[in-house]
Amino acid sequence: MFVAIVQIPMTKRPPDVAVEAATRSAPTYTALGAKGLLKKYYLNGEAGGGGVYLWASEAAARAWYTPEWEARVEAAFGARPIVTYYDSRVVVDNETGQVRIEQA
Repeated sequence: MFVAIVQIPMTKRPPDVAVEAATRSAPTYTALGAKGLLKKYYLNGEAGGGGVYLWASEAAARAWYTPEWEARVEAAFGARPIVTYYDSRVVVDNETGQVRIEQA
């Protein structure tokens, strides 16, 4: 699994505003399932907004975060997004009671 954390420096939004914005954008990320997006967790906090994205591969993640994507995000939120990439080979899943080790 490959993880991308996107941070957008912005003011924390009230919960109802954050949920409304996330709900509006969710179809975009639902459609990315066909391109390797496994899950997206929306973030809203004192450090800003953004998301934690779980991707099937590094290639799938990097294909999404293009200069064009960055420009769209900056235009929408008035701040340049920061993307940090992580390779994740071990997952503790307390919902299923499993520790999964993923091979390359």
